[in-house]
Amino acid sequence: MSGRGFVAELPVRGRRVLVVGGGDRLLGRVAALRDAGADVLVVAPTVAASIADLADRGLLRWDRRAVTAGDVATATLVVVDDAAVDAQVRGWADDHGVFCLGPAAAPERPTAGTGRVILVGGGPGDPGLITVAGLAAIRRAEVIVTDRLAPLAVLEEAPPGVEIVDVGKIPRGRFTPQERINELLVEHARAGRTVVRLKGGDNFVFGRGGEEWQACAEAGIEVQVIPGVSSAVGVPGLAGIPLTHRTANQGFTVITAHVPPGDPRSTLDYAALARSGTALVIMMGVATLPAVTAELIRHGLDPATPAATVADGGLPDQRTVRGSLASIADVTAAAGIRPPAITVIGSVAAFDPTGG
Repeated sequence: MSGRGFVAELPVRGRRVLVVGGGDRLLGRVAALRDAGADVLVVAPTVAASIADLADRGLLRWDRRAVTAGDVATATLVVVDDAAVDAQVRGWADDHGVFCLGPAAAPERPTAGTGRVILVGGGPGDPGLITVAGLAAIRRAEVIVTDRLAPLAVLEEAPPGVEIVDVGKIPRGRFTPQERINELLVEHARAGRTVVRLKGGDNFVFGRGGEEWQACAEAGIEVQVIPGVSSAVGVPGLAGIPLTHRTANQGFTVITAHVPPGDPRSTLDYAALARSGTALVIMMGVATLPAVTAELIRHGLDPATPAATVADGGLPDQRTVRGSLASIADVTAAAGIRPPAITVIGSVAAFDPTGG
């Protein structure tokens, strides 16, 4: 007998799952539990940036404190990743007849040689939307550098003991500078490891994949690119919004509104966008949406043009709000929508696949 126990699925939908600790290597497990509908409670003084982001968005609960026996007693399942309290938590779990899962043992790592970096686009939110090639890369990775918009549940497919590095950029919160992310990719590859850089959507569509490839190339590191389903097209599709329709338009334009019109860092020609005749897909524009829509109206785009905002695309909590160019910023704000979200402006935003 291997002593590894009996492997079985545990129904967790609507049940309390206690997660003790909040390190990077728990990202996949926490996200998978969320996707399965569990009521996730994370108990730890500090957690990875992406777990903190899930808590800030109301997708799980995080109590910033030490774990207690009472926490374990009320749980259906306990996941522990805190070496300091591992034995104690397992003892409490045994006392209350609660299943307890710990981390897999880390494999030996090479100490010399040159590895490689694989840039993997994970698609929008749903781990089922990663490509076959992307999933294969995850399954053979030794290090995975990921962030909050990646399909984190897919990390459960990684090999035992894989090193997870969370480099999430939280809007107006914790973030890892891009220069440090580039350094991490190079450092781990130079240690002889296979490094997967996992992003949401596609690495080369507002994902800084080009910058990461350049940094690796300059360091002499081999790079492989595995494209992903871009959130710019995938999220509207998941919401039933076709970016092109034979009777409505002949194209679409994707922009980032990370900075508002008039900002010295903005290079967009809003007058040209307003008269383009294409659907507009606005990424990273929740905060700047009032300024963007006002600028489009100022340049002649009809205020009555249909518009829709899709939040948390590909996740169980995905939701869509609709309005017009004139109202969508207010509608989005009234709904309490926070990033990540995508706004579509154009006749296709009013599309009803049922014809109603």
